[in-house]
Amino acid sequence: MTASDAGNQENLKELKLPRQDWILLPSLSLLTVLLILGSTEMFARRAFFRSPSNVYDCMVMNDLSTGPRAIPNSVCREKIPENQWMEYRFNGCGHRTAMACASRQPGAYRIVMAGSSFAVGARVQEDKTVAELLPVELTRMTGRKVELYNAAIYRVRPVTIAQRFNEVLAAKPDVILWVIAPLDIKETADVLPGGMRVAEPKGFVAKVLNRVKILFAAKSGPNPIRDIWDRSQTALVLRHFLYRSQSQYVNSFLMGDDNAGYLKDDQTPDWKRHEQDFDRSAAVIEERARAAGVPLVAVLVPGRAQAAMISMGQWPAGYNPYKLGDELRAIVTSHGGIYVDILPDFRAIPNPEQYYFPVDGHPDAEGHAMITDILARELTRGAIPALKTAIQPQAILELGN
Repeated sequence: MTASDAGNQENLKELKLPRQDWILLPSLSLLTVLLILGSTEMFARRAFFRSPSNVYDCMVMNDLSTGPRAIPNSVCREKIPENQWMEYRFNGCGHRTAMACASRQPGAYRIVMAGSSFAVGARVQEDKTVAELLPVELTRMTGRKVELYNAAIYRVRPVTIAQRFNEVLAAKPDVILWVIAPLDIKETADVLPGGMRVAEPKGFVAKVLNRVKILFAAKSGPNPIRDIWDRSQTALVLRHFLYRSQSQYVNSFLMGDDNAGYLKDDQTPDWKRHEQDFDRSAAVIEERARAAGVPLVAVLVPGRAQAAMISMGQWPAGYNPYKLGDELRAIVTSHGGIYVDILPDFRAIPNPEQYYFPVDGHPDAEGHAMITDILARELTRGAIPALKTAIQPQAILELGN
């Protein structure tokens, strides 16, 4: 054996790791990764804080006879990660309005608004919502006193509105404005039959362990890991910033059939079933409004991705952001109602999705102002004779100045 061979063997012996190092080094690497992830999650939870209190503290969610409803004369506060602290205050009928249940101003034209979370003004202070802004704008544009009573209920579905339509009629409307959002039609996945909510244990560690247990009991393979990641605050923070990009957000949203089904030209079977359910509920609602002699006006407020696609003016093959609006128009008008289409208005608004919370998806305060302007413009174009304005757009601008 040469001196060179002997030297190489000695080097190999020195390079060979002890058996325990093959366990120790990967463990240290895994621990480092976990520490980084843990510290990132802690930072995300501090920077994007979610309050333990929320709107559900003011609601009854498990009454099978009524569906979700707010507790009369209740007040609650919440903070979601993408917003500041805000307050929900409900009147004696469980509606988010400062108006008394049956009161109305003499001589005022009274709109009663029905709907779900958008109409309630989820995530937005009451004085910044469409319910508060719209009557002021309509009064300015028409020259007559217009008031709006908000009879919307958080987390209701069209079938619940049909069952409790007496609440809308009891508010003594001159016209009913039914504000619809795509998720009002889609069944909500995190609400159990009857509107019951899953009670989670208190404490961060207990919640994490409970969710891990549920996910791994229900699924196998990589899906539980993905779902745990999706529920983390770190994932929320990353989405919050990534979803500020219009193209990034739209592409990401369209990857999920469950949420994006209503945007497809050939809608998914689930969405077709949702529309059939909506049709049955709309028939009941519109028949009751007609029997009471009150006109009913329905309007679809687009979801965040839908608004972005319309503004962009282009979308992938097989998708159509106007599809759901066309379907709802056919349903509403077939039962004798009035459909007001605001979707085309979003073509003239650059990046309208910036006026929605990126992850939560509800319009923010600026979004409510934007939608108020669009609604006021469309409602005064003649669909509702009592609100038709004779003032030309240029004159309206001059009055505003």
